[in-house]
Amino acid sequence: MRILLVEDDDRIAEDISRALTGAGYVVERARDGERAWFLGETEDYVAVILDLGLPRVDGLTVLRRWRESGNSTPVIALTARGSWSERVEGIDAGADDYLGKPFQMEELLARLRSIIRRSAGRASSVATIGRLALDQRTRRVLLDGVPIDLSPLEYRLVAYLMFRRNEVVSQQELVENVYGQDDQSSNALEVLVGRVRRKLGAEWIETRRGFGYQMPEKDS
Repeated sequence: MRILLVEDDDRIAEDISRALTGAGYVVERARDGERAWFLGETEDYVAVILDLGLPRVDGLTVLRRWRESGNSTPVIALTARGSWSERVEGIDAGADDYLGKPFQMEELLARLRSIIRRSAGRASSVATIGRLALDQRTRRVLLDGVPIDLSPLEYRLVAYLMFRRNEVVSQQELVENVYGQDDQSSNALEVLVGRVRRKLGAEWIETRRGFGYQMPEKDS
């Protein structure tokens, strides 16, 4: 799942990127508000981590512009400013959550999992489709309660298809959210899908010829 990280401080951005990558996310970074606004309007992300103190265009302005244009991507606002009035301003601008600096990385990850769950209409950190379960917190996939040994790329594939359950996801969208880049060949994705099918069972990922892939709802 692809996250947009908007942070101008290189050290902080590197720490957050490392934690997000370790948690199974694909990270794209913007260093200023102008670039952040453009990416948020032209690319799809499951969530945004947005520092409010940005060069060129400040984070609150970026957030207001996104919401005014109908962009409803979940956003966690980060700021070094901690007064209650600034927190209210961030929430009123359209932030889904707010975290003041400094913060513990585990808290950021927990809040990120929470806003992604809410956007998907779930209350639990465990997503289920029939006999298949995915635990965002532990980054484990279980079939009939038995853990399945998946590589990080395989986990990302399953996580994104479960996030977009019942929807047909194009190859291009899957490549961006699994590999974090758009120059992977369709053959590489097909090989990855094949490996996951061998581990879970072919019925869990359907191919829609000419459209992409789908993980349909299944009875328990």
